[in-house]
Amino acid sequence: MRLPPVLTPDDLPAPELYAARLDGVLFRVGGCFSPVDEIEQPRHRAAAVHAGRSSRLIAEQLSAAWVWGALDTPPQQHQFCVATEARVSHDPAPWVSLREVVIAADEIVDFDGALVTSPTRTVVDLARFGSQFDPRVVLRLVSAGASLADARAAVGGRRNLPNKHLALDRLAQVSEERAGMFSSDEYEPLSDSALKVNGRSTRTNPSGQCRVPAGM
Repeated sequence: MRLPPVLTPDDLPAPELYAARLDGVLFRVGGCFSPVDEIEQPRHRAAAVHAGRSSRLIAEQLSAAWVWGALDTPPQQHQFCVATEARVSHDPAPWVSLREVVIAADEIVDFDGALVTSPTRTVVDLARFGSQFDPRVVLRLVSAGASLADARAAVGGRRNLPNKHLALDRLAQVSEERAGMFSSDEYEPLSDSALKVNGRSTRTNPSGQCRVPAGM
C-alpha cells in the first residue's frame, strides 16, 4: 500500500515516523514527513503547515513564503489568516498567529484543502505587516509566480490602506529587473531567523521576535 504524500502522528505513531526517517524511508517536511520517493513541492509544505488545523485557515506571510519555497525552513511561529466572514476560534498555541482579513478568492490557492495566500498576496502581506522584510524573499516569491507590478497596484490603488506607505517603500527596494535576474536556486539558505530588515541582517531570539539592528 502506498503511503500518503505527507504523514503526521495521526497516520503513524511519532516513534515510528522518526525511526522511518532514520532508516531513510521518510524525510522531514516541516513538522511532518514524506516518503523518499516524493519530490517536495508546495503542496507537501502546505499539507505540513495545515496538519491538524481547521480547513478554513489560510497560511500567510512567512508560512506562505515557506510553502512557496521562498524560505528554506518553516518559520518558528506559523502565521494564518481567515476571511472575515468565516467562523473560526483562535488557535491558542503560542507558535501560531491568527488574524481576520479581507481577502479575495483569487488571492487564495487551494492545495487539496490546504489554503495558502497566493504568491502576490504573500508579497503584499509581508510588505504591509512583516516585522521582517527581506528583498531576497520577495525575489523568490516572484520566481514562484508573484507579480511585483500587481503587488504595487494592490497597495497603491486603495485609499486609507493601513501600512500603505510602509509597503510601497518596501516594494520599492525590489525591482522587476532584479527579480528577473535570479532564480531561487542561486540564493543562500533563508530562514526566518536570518532575514534582513531594510537590507540589513537581523536575527530572531528564541521566542521568534525580530531583533532589529541598533539605529533603526
